[in-house]
Amino acid sequence: MAEEKHDITSTARIIYILYLVGVAFGITGLIGVIMAYVNRSDAPEWLASHYRFQIRTFWLCLLYAILILVIAFVLLSPIVFGTGVVIIMVLPVWWIIRCAKGLQYLAREEAYPDPDGWFF
Repeated sequence: MAEEKHDITSTARIIYILYLVGVAFGITGLIGVIMAYVNRSDAPEWLASHYRFQIRTFWLCLLYAILILVIAFVLLSPIVFGTGVVIIMVLPVWWIIRCAKGLQYLAREEAYPDPDGWFF
């Protein structure tokens, strides 16, 4: 039984690790989100919350990055552009915190409490 639980959580753990590596190499984040989509339907409810959280983390980060870049380039204001650059540099911190929290809940075999949240 313990091996089965380990096998169930290992995919979600690998996805979190791929996401963390994705801070430096973006392609691993894409691989991780594909894995989350593939595995979410077969997972128990508590684990499905992690897959949902991982999927939302990927898409929210992409959305935030696109919005920041579009606003910065459309307005072409040095102040807005500078602020956009600072916010873009904060995105990896947001990403890492979300992954670390997810790994903590996963290690305790608990559902992620708010997989639909926008922040942490």
